[in-house]
Amino acid sequence: MSIASHEDAARSAHAAWQKAVAGVLAKSRRVEVADLPADAEHLLDSTTYDDITVSPLYTAFDERPEGPLPGQFPYLRGRDPHRDVNAGWKVCTRHGSLGDAADDASTLNTQILDSLSNGTSALWLTVGGGGVDPTALPEVLRGVFLELAPLTLDARADVRAAATAVFGVLDSADIDDRAAVDVRLGVSTLTAGLGAAESIELAEALELVRESIGRAETVRTITVEGTVFHNLGGGDAQEIGAAIAAGLEYLRSMTDAGIDISDALRQIEFRFAATDDQFQTIAKFRAARTLWARIAQVCGAPDAGDAPQHAVTSEAMMSQRDPWVNMLRTTLASFGAGVGGADSVTVLPFDAALGGGAAGVSKTFAARIARNTQLLLLEEAHLGRVLDPGAGSWYIEELTSAVAAKAWEFFQTIEASGGFRAAVDDGSLVAAIEKTRAERDSDVAHRLTPLTGVNEFPNLAEAALSPEQTAQQGPATVYRYGRAFETLRDRSDAFLAEHDSRPAVLLVPLGSVAEHNVRTTFASNLLASGGIEAVNPGPLTVDGIAGSVETSGARIAVVCGTDKRYADEAATAVDALRAAGVTQVLLAGPEKIFAGIEGTSRPDGFLTAKVDAVAVLTELLDTLGASK
Repeated sequence: MSIASHEDAARSAHAAWQKAVAGVLAKSRRVEVADLPADAEHLLDSTTYDDITVSPLYTAFDERPEGPLPGQFPYLRGRDPHRDVNAGWKVCTRHGSLGDAADDASTLNTQILDSLSNGTSALWLTVGGGGVDPTALPEVLRGVFLELAPLTLDARADVRAAATAVFGVLDSADIDDRAAVDVRLGVSTLTAGLGAAESIELAEALELVRESIGRAETVRTITVEGTVFHNLGGGDAQEIGAAIAAGLEYLRSMTDAGIDISDALRQIEFRFAATDDQFQTIAKFRAARTLWARIAQVCGAPDAGDAPQHAVTSEAMMSQRDPWVNMLRTTLASFGAGVGGADSVTVLPFDAALGGGAAGVSKTFAARIARNTQLLLLEEAHLGRVLDPGAGSWYIEELTSAVAAKAWEFFQTIEASGGFRAAVDDGSLVAAIEKTRAERDSDVAHRLTPLTGVNEFPNLAEAALSPEQTAQQGPATVYRYGRAFETLRDRSDAFLAEHDSRPAVLLVPLGSVAEHNVRTTFASNLLASGGIEAVNPGPLTVDGIAGSVETSGARIAVVCGTDKRYADEAATAVDALRAAGVTQVLLAGPEKIFAGIEGTSRPDGFLTAKVDAVAVLTELLDTLGASK
């Protein structure tokens, strides 16, 4: 078959698919095919928080030219063409945080060596406030071969002391290939304030940069902390754009201080959040590399634009309720980061959002599961065997390009305001992120963005959490997606502790199980997401309503059934509920069902998939006496 014939066949097949899609959409929307647009499939498009349109299907017509190989500018397909395909990305685990034997250097050393023996290939060490004392680092790092395991510090205001201690350990070590030693000092001066963290001043950071450049080992002083923007509520493109702007600000400071641009570029690494939206995560890491490479190219040093990327599973996506689901979230996130080309990946423990961790779960167990999540992906799923396995995927390539374009646009907005520090000082950067956060919060509240175990499929029977567990973990600048629903669940737990039962609402299922099951299930799920128990007495007739109300003692009831059943019995059921003493009657279904009906026969509210669930559930808890 000739090329022209092949293209004709492809277009014919695509047209047939479009026609089939239009037929299905017309049927579901109860309209004629002629009433739909020619490209009806785009009615199924979705939009990300970065205002990127995602199509329902990508075809050869979306194909893009093949990009350069891994290790070649603009590093779209990865920065290291020689990465060991048997090892894959670096499995980076965090040690030394408060509560992890931070006050016992010998015990911490044992934990680190055990971790390295069981799959860890890179270390992230908390030093100083909340972590190990800098003077204890020689003992903590005893027996650790730093030429094999890259070391990243989180020392914040104590980074000078930590760096001095690490350099002392290196100077006294017998290392043949010092260039193989990879140390990241983790200085994040420009982003520290946004994350409610301490850091050293920029002048002191520049002194560390000069010292790092002069060492024989590979030492990077600056970490551009993109996770700060993510935790504040930013979209992926905002996280990349803001991080690129911060990175450029560091470059300007270093070159203004007389540091060569190539040396300055090699002093920077990036840290980004990885979420359970695997395709967005893949595209994020690929796009971020291309934008930083562009910065390096404009600065005249494209070969130095291959800054390493450290991925950390999102703190914002983690839930306090049904925390076991977080194991699945972090699996998807680490998959996306690894496939997207991150150099190292840190998986947070599944109970990281809970103060003190999940009840009955040791920190050792949680850390082992986090580490083994990556090892499964690498050792059993073999995801590290191929560099950039998403390359050539029509969807991934298109999404990468779109994320890069939006991120560059956001970066340019920051530059237009005077650069990163100016955008932080005038509030424009945070304001843009807050707008995205508000949009996401609204979607979560309306359950358009599902959070399994939180606003969808909640487990109302799970044990109540203690105040220590539900207290804010980490800085107040981490806006977890499910926090509004979890606040409602906290109120329910407090009610349970006081009354030995949860706040409850009576369901009034009209008709047979087949008739009411869809809406009783919907109502039960919705109520449970706010910590409210749905009491289901089974199919009821209007005559049986009074008895159910008396038995349950309910003050609030939800009528459930089909539209047809509502037309015949709903108004009568509402009257019966009010006569039985129910003070608030809701109906699971749209308001249009009661068009023209007013007075006491009309429900007080309507529960549909479009309601602001947080607002509705808050009002119900208020009425039921669950204290705030």
